[in-house]
Amino acid sequence: MKAIDLAWDSMVRFSHLRLPHAFYEDFVRVADDESRHLGWCLQRLYEVGARYGDMPAHNLLWDGCIASSNDVRERLAVVPMSQEARGLDAGGRLAERLVGWGDNVSAAIVTRISEEERQHVAVGTYWFGAICGALEQDAQSVFVDTLTTLTPELLRPPFNNEAREAVGLPRSYYDENLWSESDRRRLNQIRTERKKANPMASGMADDPGLRGQTLPPIDAAALRVRLSSFLQFEDEM
Repeated sequence: MKAIDLAWDSMVRFSHLRLPHAFYEDFVRVADDESRHLGWCLQRLYEVGARYGDMPAHNLLWDGCIASSNDVRERLAVVPMSQEARGLDAGGRLAERLVGWGDNVSAAIVTRISEEERQHVAVGTYWFGAICGALEQDAQSVFVDTLTTLTPELLRPPFNNEAREAVGLPRSYYDENLWSESDRRRLNQIRTERKKANPMASGMADDPGLRGQTLPPIDAAALRVRLSSFLQFEDEM
């Protein structure tokens, strides 16, 4: 559910930037994919006698949304290029475990979702590189600085390097072993500071800086202009 909201938030929140139409179209497609994925999961839950909300779940996606709400580069780096990339890392392992438990149906669903998530990571990586290029910024440096500052927990292995490389996400971005010594030192310092501040923390959901935070308001006037332009473009097509 949060993945659908997040895709729409990424399109609407940054409407004032007047990015190319293709950016917004890509995130409409991501939202559509996520709604289909939710439908598959809800159907499978029903088949095994459960309902949405019966079991506790983490809030990491929405924490990532809040943490990256002020900059489109941060949103792309944190969500599709890191959080969704985790699906590439873990999807295959989860599917294998489900097969081992005799649940081939759920395994097939997880596999299909993982395959479709590849395109989401590719979309994020493409637009991140394009925006950094337009701003004449080094994309890798921006990514490293963003993840180090906002979500260092997403830089922990294991990584599916082959799957990430296949969708255009270079290993040099997220593998700290390939970073400069100064970048590695800064990452370790931030991790140490976070651990001291909250020894029980295991991820963004435990970050005291995110507790109780809400998303900043969207510029409604800019959104109306963006949507009007988008609808006009659709009519011309």
